[in-house]
Amino acid sequence: MGRLYYSTNIDAIEIPDRVLAHLRTLTTTKLRRSESFTASFCHSGGRSTIWLHCSIPLRFEFDSAEPEALDREYLEELARSASASGGVVIDLTDSEVADRGPEPLRVAASHLGRAA
Repeated sequence: MGRLYYSTNIDAIEIPDRVLAHLRTLTTTKLRRSESFTASFCHSGGRSTIWLHCSIPLRFEFDSAEPEALDREYLEELARSASASGGVVIDLTDSEVADRGPEPLRVAASHLGRAA
């Protein structure tokens, strides 16, 4: 389980390494182009949303020393979602997300319907 540290907050958002690797790739690509977006995380207590902008410090921390293999289709889904008004939505309550291994990842299904 990796961690995303947002701004100067000492509390981290825990995200499976594989999902975090995709989010990091999307975020660095978008912020390099000065494109900001929102990312929402569904968790047991509801949903939290953060605004990702190049002026806000971010730190991605992975448990694994080995880089994760990236799924091109998942990155494209994340990019489409990031460009939509609802932003990226990642369901952290999905217990299968961390255990999927090489299987393709998917953006939270409830969000895809709104982004289309």
